[in-house]
Amino acid sequence: MRTLVLLAIIAFTAAAPAAQTTTAAKPQPAAPPGRVDAGGVLYKKVGCYQCHANEAQGGLSGPRIGPNLVPFARFFDYIRKPTGEMPPYTPKVLSDQDIADIYAWVQARPRPPAVNTLPQLAP
Repeated sequence: MRTLVLLAIIAFTAAAPAAQTTTAAKPQPAAPPGRVDAGGVLYKKVGCYQCHANEAQGGLSGPRIGPNLVPFARFFDYIRKPTGEMPPYTPKVLSDQDIADIYAWVQARPRPPAVNTLPQLAP
């Protein structure tokens, strides 16, 4: 009986890694081509700046959203179905191309400086 239980445990643990590899996350698709200039106009037009500030660096109401913060698929999904206080942007308000344009603009924002390069924060 002990041998049978031991064999069952070994068989289960040997099969577990195989199951994990089949359910591994699929690579996220790359962002579709976006137009940076159009994205900047849309970012202001639909009011993103009101919460996320002028350069997507984050403000009092919304977090920093760029650059290189989240993959396009996550950005797109959250705009369509946000879980926080952000309103959903349906295809009637922002087309898929509009979202790609805004994402391109956000990705084009300059990266924030490293903390150790700011004299005001030096020890």
